[in-house]
Amino acid sequence: MFGKYFAEFLGTFMLLFAGTGAIVVNHAFGGVVTHVGVALTFGLVVLAIVYALGDVSGAHINPAVTLAFWVAGRFDFKHVVPFIAAQLLGAGVASLSLRLLFPDDVTLGATLPNIGVWQSVVLEIILTWFLMFVVLNVSTGAKEKGIMAGVAVGSVVALEAMFAGPACGASMNPARSFGPAIGAALFPVNAVSVQPLYALWIYFVGPIIGAFLAVASFYLVRTGADSDET
Repeated sequence: MFGKYFAEFLGTFMLLFAGTGAIVVNHAFGGVVTHVGVALTFGLVVLAIVYALGDVSGAHINPAVTLAFWVAGRFDFKHVVPFIAAQLLGAGVASLSLRLLFPDDVTLGATLPNIGVWQSVVLEIILTWFLMFVVLNVSTGAKEKGIMAGVAVGSVVALEAMFAGPACGASMNPARSFGPAIGAALFPVNAVSVQPLYALWIYFVGPIIGAFLAVASFYLVRTGADSDET
């Protein structure tokens, strides 16, 4: 299983390095990447990861996705903790790499709520609900793989990041928020650097609840579809 764990580490590293790296570069060079560019970067890197690693580990690259696959009965519990550990480690290493490259960036592309806390939690629930519902429908077992899986999942990530990013950060992924929060707090530039750490719970609670709702929705939809066929 080491190859699968390393694939989750590497995939999450790629997600954070490219996605939050786009935010850091955008800050460093006066907005040249733009918000739309950041959203597209997240979507495109997810697409690439799904095609590169989907047949190895399933390209979860998200603790909420791993937990949802387990709840859906598609993933063995004994691999849940190693998968999540690999994802969090990959996210942390990516953010520390960005800190070395851009030592003056304050939050390393962290997610922070720009609306009310509970509004942000609810928005993260809904965003992850939509994302995980798509993942469940295009995946095979616990693996995001196939001709259209990368396009479908990457498109949802880009879409949701584009319209919801300015409001709540559009994390949809505890690891995506964990890496920058830890990296910025461990090597702070100023007092603002530790703020993402205090908001981190939003990006764990919201995505996990949303992913579980997606599992329930998936089976409700599929039960209805199966009933129509019989």
